[in-house]
Amino acid sequence: MTAAVQEALELDKVESHLHPEGSFDVEAHEVPKGREEIWRFTPLKRLKGIHDSAPFADGATKVEVEAAAGVTVETVAADDAVRGSSGLVPTDRVSARAWAASTGATVVRIPTDTVIEGATVIRHHGTGSETAGAGHAVIVAEKFAKATVVLVFEGSAVVADNIEIVVEDGADLTVVSVQDWADDAVHLSTQHAKVGRDANLKHVSVSFGGDVVRHDFSAEYAGPGGSVESLGLYFADEGQHIEHRLFVDHTAPKTKSHVVYKGALQGEKAHAVWIGNVLIRKEAEGIETYEENRNLILTDGAWADSVPNLEIETGEIEGAGHASAIGRFDDEQLFYLQSRGISETEAKRLVVHGFFNDLIRQIGVPELEEKLTGTVEAELAKNINTLITKDNA
Repeated sequence: MTAAVQEALELDKVESHLHPEGSFDVEAHEVPKGREEIWRFTPLKRLKGIHDSAPFADGATKVEVEAAAGVTVETVAADDAVRGSSGLVPTDRVSARAWAASTGATVVRIPTDTVIEGATVIRHHGTGSETAGAGHAVIVAEKFAKATVVLVFEGSAVVADNIEIVVEDGADLTVVSVQDWADDAVHLSTQHAKVGRDANLKHVSVSFGGDVVRHDFSAEYAGPGGSVESLGLYFADEGQHIEHRLFVDHTAPKTKSHVVYKGALQGEKAHAVWIGNVLIRKEAEGIETYEENRNLILTDGAWADSVPNLEIETGEIEGAGHASAIGRFDDEQLFYLQSRGISETEAKRLVVHGFFNDLIRQIGVPELEEKLTGTVEAELAKNINTLITKDNA
């Protein structure tokens, strides 16, 4: 066991009622039955057994790296000390199994005092859904570094992975995780960040494809003044289950967190789940936090679950709040557009684009903006005619 892992195990237990105590021991995590708080929304029968004992094997994905100038990317052995440096300790059986099964880790490092132009892109191409794969990556932004790293998951695969993010003092890092899988893919990802003193992390999760995609993101602070901005965008189609779970652990004073997730759903049995939890510890005085989730239901038969939570252990804070909404098209917006000669079909497209576009611009990665806008348009094209026909029936 590495020194970093040992240190993580010796940390105070997480005091959140909604975030289980972690363990690297797979058998310390019982096989989920679906009644547990952290599993009650997830369709366990569709996970291909990775939550139980289905074997992992190499080759489930092929990895391609496009490293920006100045960024180093290497593969290290599973016992390398960099694993666990974020403080990640698995809080569920899938994460623990992926940790144990990973034979190594991809390490992305941005050197101290370096400002990187352009994004470093790591693409994971699925090679098939017959065998499950386990992955591990560590992204380190050293002191006063600034960079963008984009993780892309595509193709057909069954994958469980752990992604660690370390933002050292004064660094500024953007990490974008794009889940653009084929319709039969299963992907359970655990991503954990440690944010240093006066450091900034923008973490973005974008989920479109897949049969079941579950994305867990958590963050903690290694010093005062740290900031986390967590953005999410998702589009669930017929039969798809897309689930995002967030946990921001304010472990230091004068830290900030701002969470905004937006999703659209269309098609029979399209299901989206968003669980947001913020824990403000006793020592986290002077913090600011806000979390928001909004869902747009485009057709009958789709549904969303949205559960924001705040756990506050001190009253000495600057501000804390949350908002959650699930609804259909805004009739006033549609009326306004149609009264100006815009067709109903085009009006509904414009409303959805307006719903997403502000968030897409906030991502701040020009290389992705056009692609994400095009993907939203493609998703709309699948059901927009059906939607109009039903509304006019």
